[in-house]
Amino acid sequence: MSLQQASADGMPILILRQGTKQSRGKEAQKNNFAAISMIAEVVRSSLGPRGMDKMLVDSLGDVTITNDGATILKEIDVQHPAAKMMVEISKATDNEVGDGTTSVVVLAGALIEKAGELMDRGVHPTVIVDGYRKSATKAIGSLDSIAQKVRGKEKQELVRVARTSMQTKLVSRESDLLAGMVAKAAMQVAEETSSGYTVDVDNIKVEKKPGGSIQDTRLIEGIVLDKEVVHGGMPKKVLDAKIALISAAFEIEKTQFDAKIDISSPDQMQVFLEEETRTLKSMVDKIVQSGANVVICQKGIDDMAQHYLAKAGILTIRRAKESDMSRLAKATGATVASSFDDLAPKDLGFAKLVEERKIETDRWTFIEGCKNPKAVTILVRGGSQRVVDEVERSVHDALMVAKDVLEKPAIVFGGGSPEAYMAMSVRKWSNTLSGREQLAAEKYAEALEVIPLSLAENIGMNVIDALAEIRARQSKGSHSVGIDARNAKVADMSKLDVLEPLAVKEQIIKSATEVACMILRIDDIVASSRSAGAPAMPSGGISDTGV
Repeated sequence: MSLQQASADGMPILILRQGTKQSRGKEAQKNNFAAISMIAEVVRSSLGPRGMDKMLVDSLGDVTITNDGATILKEIDVQHPAAKMMVEISKATDNEVGDGTTSVVVLAGALIEKAGELMDRGVHPTVIVDGYRKSATKAIGSLDSIAQKVRGKEKQELVRVARTSMQTKLVSRESDLLAGMVAKAAMQVAEETSSGYTVDVDNIKVEKKPGGSIQDTRLIEGIVLDKEVVHGGMPKKVLDAKIALISAAFEIEKTQFDAKIDISSPDQMQVFLEEETRTLKSMVDKIVQSGANVVICQKGIDDMAQHYLAKAGILTIRRAKESDMSRLAKATGATVASSFDDLAPKDLGFAKLVEERKIETDRWTFIEGCKNPKAVTILVRGGSQRVVDEVERSVHDALMVAKDVLEKPAIVFGGGSPEAYMAMSVRKWSNTLSGREQLAAEKYAEALEVIPLSLAENIGMNVIDALAEIRARQSKGSHSVGIDARNAKVADMSKLDVLEPLAVKEQIIKSATEVACMILRIDDIVASSRSAGAPAMPSGGISDTGV
C-alpha cells in the first residue's frame, strides 16, 4: 500500500512518517503465517524422547545444547513481531507450568497453518477465531473427562510425572534417580492450605558444578553456599550447629557526613584504634553470648572481627546472598537478625552438620541435616558445563510438573494420547455445528493431532499408519493409546507409566489457542521508521545464531 494519499487537486498527502513500512490484508497475514511456521518448524523436531537437540551459539560465542523449547526460543535472535509472540507464549508456559514449552509452539503453529488453509478457501478470520475458541473449550472439557485424580502429597505419583518429564531430556537414563530427588524436594517445601498444597519452587535451590557424573547429583536437606570459611583459624566442620543469620556488617560503620578527627599524639591514635577494636569485640561477644557456633553474615566482616570469631571457634561465612539468607532461615528455622543487639538464643537455627568441602577447585559450605527444612538444595553434577546446564533445565521442568500435580492433583497419560482424544471429541462435536464454524472446528481437531504426528515423525514411524491406528483404537474406548517413542510403535500409555499433569495440557491448549486467535485477527502491520543503520522490518523470516 502507498504511504500517501492524493487530495482532490492531486496534491500528495503524507499519512505516515517517511520511512514507515506497512503491509495490509493477505500480504500481512502471509508474512505472519510464514514467520509462525518457521518458528514451529525450528522446535518441532525436538519434541518427544527421541527429539533432536539444538546447538545455539550466541553473539559472544557461548554454546547452549538443549531440546527445551523455551530455552531454544530464548536463545535465538527472533526479529519478526509475530514470531516474537510465539517466544512469549513459550516463556509464559515455562513460567506457569514448567513443561510443554515445545508442544505449545508446535500446536500454535499447526493452528495457524490450518487457519491459512481455510482462509485460502474464503473463510473469514473472525469465523475461524470463533470456531477455535469454542473448540478449545470443548477440548479442555473432554480432557477433564479422562483425567485421573491422584492423592495430593503422594510421592509415587510425583516420581512418575517427574520421570516422564525427564524422558525427553539428556538425563533420560538417570531419570529414576533424579525423579526421586525432585519428588522428595517438592514434598519437603510444600505448604498445606485449606484447598490443598502450594509449592514455591524458589525454596528449592538448584546449585550446579561441573565434575563427576550425573549420578553424583544429590539432594541436600539444607542449603549449599558457594562460599568458604572466611578465616583459616576457624573450624571447617561443626556438628550440631547453632546458626546465627546476621544481615548487619561486622564492620565499623562509616558516618553519613564528612567528619574529621584531630589526632595530635600517638597516644590518641592508640586510643582511637583500641575503641574500634572494642566495638568489634563487643559484636563478637554478643554472638558468643547467644550460643551460636556458626555465623552466616550477609555483609562484610572486618579482619579484626574475623580474628576474634576464630579465637571463639565460630565457623563464619560472609557476603551470603539475600536469597540464600531467606532459604537458610526456612531450612534451619533461624530468624535473620538485623543488628547484633537483636540476636537472642531463640533466633538461632539448627543443623546437624555445617562443613566446608572442596568441590572441584572451589570450597563450598554445606549446611545439612536441618530439622523439617522448608528449603532444600539439589546439587547438580555432570561431566561438563554444557551437561550440568542441561541437567539444571531438566530438573527445573521436573520440579515444576511436581508442583503442578501437588497444586492440582490430576494427571493424564502422555505420548500424544490426550491430544488424539481431544481431536476425536472435537471432531464428533463439530458435526453438531452449522455453517463455517464447523470447518474451523474440524481444522482445530486436525491441528491437535500434530502432537502425536510429530512424535511419530521424530522416531521414523509412518505417520499416516500411526495416526490411523491411534484413531481406530481411541474410537473403541482406549483413550490412553498414543506413541511409544522408545519402541517406535503405537501403545497403551497407561501400561508404560507415561504421565503428565492435567494443568500442563490445559495451559498448552489455552496458550496456543489465544496466540493463534490474536495473530488471525491481524490484517495490518505498520512498522515505524528506525534510526539509520537499524534493520528494517522483517518480511517473514527469523534471524538466529545457532539453529
